[in-house]
Amino acid sequence: MIKILFVCHGNICRSPMAEFVMKQKVAERGLAAQFEIASAATSREEIGNPVYPPARRMLNDHGISCSGKTARQITRADYHYYDYIIAMDRNNLRNLQHIIGQDVDNKISLLMDYTDTPRDVADPWYTGNFQATWEDVQNGCDGLLLAILS
Repeated sequence: MIKILFVCHGNICRSPMAEFVMKQKVAERGLAAQFEIASAATSREEIGNPVYPPARRMLNDHGISCSGKTARQITRADYHYYDYIIAMDRNNLRNLQHIIGQDVDNKISLLMDYTDTPRDVADPWYTGNFQATWEDVQNGCDGLLLAILS
């Protein structure tokens, strides 16, 4: 079982989009039983809240349901449980260091590091551009899945 945890600030936009996109990608390849995929926040601000409506609409527009997903915060125990902890941006990386400590097992990376254009995933919370985030998540998840399966 390959366990992936996507992480962003609030766990209501980017990381749940990545979670459900990646679930779709592994299901399309018939690999769903080989993966456990989830998402979490580095902050406590949105804990218990559902996926932000524009993010939910973007997923729904592409035939992906995120029904029942609510925000939760990453814990130190998650570091030991998951094989891959994928942050959406450099701020998340800094926050992860405060929560988890050192990445002694080299599990933490940025999603866009798995693409030809390493950078932060576009943050729709500030831009309102959920299409740009969708494209980043698609490209990042494609690259991550390729890296895992190689």
